[in-house]
Amino acid sequence: MADEEKGIRIVLINGSVRPNNYTSMASALVVDELRKDPKVTVHVINPLEYHLPFPGTDPDAPGTKRLQEEVKNATAVIFATPEYHGSFSSVTKLVIENLGFPSVLAGKPVGLLGVAAGSIGAIKSLEHLRGVLSHIGAIVLPLPISVANVQRVFDASGHILEPAVEKLVRNLAKSVMDYLHQNVCPSVTLERLLRSGIAVVEA
Repeated sequence: MADEEKGIRIVLINGSVRPNNYTSMASALVVDELRKDPKVTVHVINPLEYHLPFPGTDPDAPGTKRLQEEVKNATAVIFATPEYHGSFSSVTKLVIENLGFPSVLAGKPVGLLGVAAGSIGAIKSLEHLRGVLSHIGAIVLPLPISVANVQRVFDASGHILEPAVEKLVRNLAKSVMDYLHQNVCPSVTLERLLRSGIAVVEA
């Protein structure tokens, strides 16, 4: 929960499990930026570690329950996905399917990051992902970040080579935090005050 006592918890979900994938390289910049704020904790989800089942096969799988609990307890969620065949990855879709129905993403602020090899970036994948997440009730934030020509943006060690792109990717962290401070934190703080019995006096 996002309040002054518990801080802000961000869950970032990487939609690629390929070794040394560019999605994780890009999302690492967002994580680094978020962690500059001492009130923020970030949990990065690598779907490979959860052994998620195919939809409809095992709704009580331990990985499914663990994933749902972590997302349920998040203040906000960030999805990072590569663009495969003109859409977001099957790994990302598997994660979404394992978040239940109704989805634990319902009502959650969600930021989007996409990477692609082509010159137009991950526009198609981000459009598709926005549509799916909105359908299940997530609050998809504006200004998704798309990284084009990703193989030329990062070197083999994961270091970013283009300062302008780095600034753009890191700005996703700012967009998420700005939304939380303007829309989530004030209402949660007010609720905490009311629950504690502190009177609210109009000026």
